[in-house]
Amino acid sequence: MSDGDKKQLHIHNKSDKPDNVVMKENQIIEDCETLQKQLPSWMRGYFSYLRGNLLPMSRRGYLQDIRFFCQYLIDETDLTNAESTRDIKESEFREITAVDVNLFLDYCRRYKKETDKAIYVYENANKSLARKRSSVSVLFKYLYRSGIIEKNITDGFDPIRLPKPGERQIKALQDDEVMRMLDAVTTGEGLTKHERTYWEKTKYRDKCILMYFVTYGLRLSELQQLNVSSFNFSRGEFLIYRKRGKESTMPLNKTTIKALQDYLDLERPTDDSLEEEHKDALFLSLQGKRMTERQIRELVKKYTSICMDTTRRNGYSPHKLRATAATSLIGRGNDIYDVQVLLDHDNVTTTQLYAAHKLNTKRDLIKSFEWGDDLEEYLDEEE
Repeated sequence: MSDGDKKQLHIHNKSDKPDNVVMKENQIIEDCETLQKQLPSWMRGYFSYLRGNLLPMSRRGYLQDIRFFCQYLIDETDLTNAESTRDIKESEFREITAVDVNLFLDYCRRYKKETDKAIYVYENANKSLARKRSSVSVLFKYLYRSGIIEKNITDGFDPIRLPKPGERQIKALQDDEVMRMLDAVTTGEGLTKHERTYWEKTKYRDKCILMYFVTYGLRLSELQQLNVSSFNFSRGEFLIYRKRGKESTMPLNKTTIKALQDYLDLERPTDDSLEEEHKDALFLSLQGKRMTERQIRELVKKYTSICMDTTRRNGYSPHKLRATAATSLIGRGNDIYDVQVLLDHDNVTTTQLYAAHKLNTKRDLIKSFEWGDDLEEYLDEEE
């Protein structure tokens, strides 16, 4: 069936969730089903195990890792004679050892893929390696419990060290950087001539997006899925849909109300000019369609790069604006458990990582630790 002949998908939605949220969840499930069809049919029990124990996004990630592992077996080893990942046999998996898996994990640290036009180098940090190790471990444990393989080889998998809580550097904007970022989106200062042509048409939208990230610490997917109907101005609140199907009501304040109303009144197209699918979408592209996560991510990188005086490539991601909200709220003396609820952290220890972020303390310490003429100047200032 060609793309033009594809049947249109309709959602018969009797849940409380908006259609766009249900549609997105369905897309993830369809992605999982597509991945399963690319893997051996004798792994069906593993697919069922993942479906019953993991959220759809995590399940998709595990299936992608297993497909990558199977493709590695074909391309980089002599452990299988299969030409496609779907054709790998049970008997071939029985011959795989812990050493083979460790070689795979080592390969994943840095590998190349060559196309007709270019050679791409991929490099994975330990966090990504740990996820791949986990995906393969769960598969081999399932195969052992199911009697498909005779030995549990997972005990022989090399450990992958992850930073302990507190060792990881929290990357977040400082309050003065947030103000510079908001100034940039308000005035257009720091944008290139090309970027300013788009900014003239999207400045209220862009400011609203940034304001909601740094105020509420929303996840990218939560912001991207916001609808106009998500907001109840008479109650001063809006509704978001979080992981595991949770709903959460967020209060509005003066700055977030103003940012939103400016966008709705001065910039957002009217519903009669939009396709039915996008009429309720809050943040729209210049084409009148719901913004994609990629578009929002690039927008955030652009404005954060301006406030940090760095390249667009080195700008911050939306997740770092989530960290910014956390560190700013805690830094202003808010209760850590209240911040945990706002950010939807499963465990307060995650929130505590942001409480331990003391970059300003480090700066104050070093500022007072001058030498030579600079020390005398510092002491004079203190007097």
